[in-house]
Amino acid sequence: MRIVLVHPNYHSGGAEIAGNWPPAWVAYLAGYLKNAGYTDITFIDAMTDHMSDDQLRDALRLLQPDLVGATAITPAIYAAESLLQLAKECCPKAVTVLGGIHGTFMYPQVLTEAPWIDVVVRGEGEQVLLDLVRCIDRGAWATERGTVKGIAYLEDGKVTATPAAKPIADLDLIQPDWGILDWKKYIYIPTGKRVAIPNMARGCPFTCSFCSQWKFWRDFRVRDPKKVVDEIETLVRDHEVGFFILADEEPTIHKKKFVQFCEEMIARGLPDKVQWGINTRVTDILRDEALLPFYRKAGLVHVSLGTEAAAQLKLDRFNKETTVAQNKRAIQLLREAGIVTEAQFIVGLENETVETLEETYRMALDWNPDMANWAMYTPWPFSDLFQELGDKVEVFDFSKYNFVTPIMKPDAMDRATLLDRTMANYRRFYMRKAFLGYPWERDKRRRSYLVGCLKAFLKSGFQRTFYDLGKVGYWGPQSKKQVDFHFDESRTLAARNPVAIPHNAMWKTMHRPKVKLPAANAASAAMACGGGKEQFEEDEAPRMKACGGGTQQLPESVPSPARE
Repeated sequence: MRIVLVHPNYHSGGAEIAGNWPPAWVAYLAGYLKNAGYTDITFIDAMTDHMSDDQLRDALRLLQPDLVGATAITPAIYAAESLLQLAKECCPKAVTVLGGIHGTFMYPQVLTEAPWIDVVVRGEGEQVLLDLVRCIDRGAWATERGTVKGIAYLEDGKVTATPAAKPIADLDLIQPDWGILDWKKYIYIPTGKRVAIPNMARGCPFTCSFCSQWKFWRDFRVRDPKKVVDEIETLVRDHEVGFFILADEEPTIHKKKFVQFCEEMIARGLPDKVQWGINTRVTDILRDEALLPFYRKAGLVHVSLGTEAAAQLKLDRFNKETTVAQNKRAIQLLREAGIVTEAQFIVGLENETVETLEETYRMALDWNPDMANWAMYTPWPFSDLFQELGDKVEVFDFSKYNFVTPIMKPDAMDRATLLDRTMANYRRFYMRKAFLGYPWERDKRRRSYLVGCLKAFLKSGFQRTFYDLGKVGYWGPQSKKQVDFHFDESRTLAARNPVAIPHNAMWKTMHRPKVKLPAANAASAAMACGGGKEQFEEDEAPRMKACGGGTQQLPESVPSPARE
């Protein structure tokens, strides 16, 4: 059976400023399929190669696959739908498959607007795709597809969803095929090295109202740290990877396993060969204050913190379970340990004003992170905050849901002003860093890395790809009246509650109660979800339910991947 996996040709002007990112999803899926005996797999990276429709059509006609699969985060959904339509036209006998987070929650709308998609894989894809491939391989797709758990499809013009598949309990059973990628294409600009995005854990026990990763993965599961380092060693040795980012939402949450991971990295001498970065929570940094130099010794060079807001009101609204004072302290601790710090700010909600944007800039100066990222609030249509915002969400052109386009229109300003003031924050912050910060860093490794990050920003700025500024026509404050975000106003939401689904199609419990922080000092606040005195036991974390107990069920800064 011939399988072709395609990464959609979608570009946003966000995470790409740091370089070309290897699509890790294809390595994990291909490895799982190959271990089950399906070895005729070809990968086409239409995004990195900027492939035209004609080029993609020629490639598919030459391959004549039995199955064409694509993935899509929300902003890439139209590109994915389009490529699968093209695949169906040139290979009509092939089964077209869509996976990823958008299809998982929005499959009723996806299947309705793109009926050429034969099947949507919902949730964690490895086992579901394997079951689907086996069904097709034995010629039973038309008659037995209803027995494949975790999929959705059209039948007699109606959307049908099968019962959800269970998450893979033992992630170490997934052995990725990193060799399927053409590694010379994936370069991380700040270091000039090949970059990888391996995975140590899946899921997140936190329930931030703007995020959906905790819904997608459901169960929080952690791999054997030695197996993860085996994988990284392979990436370094066989594919010359010199930088990696752990794809986890919060790799430090299981402190014991993260420490074991660092110990293993040091024991094998890998920090001399590869550096790495993570996203994590402020509370974990406070918890691990004494361990930060050890983490740096293990090769950790860049930490992107989900500080999210400069005002406590916003932190509470996002259900971050942190405080402004904790954010500042965590950044200070990381800098003292020689680790590059990046603060993330979410801007652009309906209550945003010129004054609140200025407040985030002043706060960034006060906190003094090495880097700062102002991401436009993106109301994923399957997130809690989207439902809370209700009719205030007016734009349903999902191709713009990319962290760089102002989807929301603040009550006190127009979208062009929101973009202009955000760009003003970037200009002022990085001008200060370029002249008063990065060149004068005493730590050579930090200085080299930060100058490399600055080069990435400058390159994207001159090319007008940063924040898609060239496409929207922004050249500075004088151009505000000419800014055009090119929203496709014909795009609508199928229903105000787009995730109304059959009772057996998903997990029973999607939400869990939101935790309230005790009004106390940083030490007690850091105890949220493993952040204080108590840590997960060796066998406890894999059993944690990120969504409250169900057992049924792939970046916009430098370098952190987007958290859709």
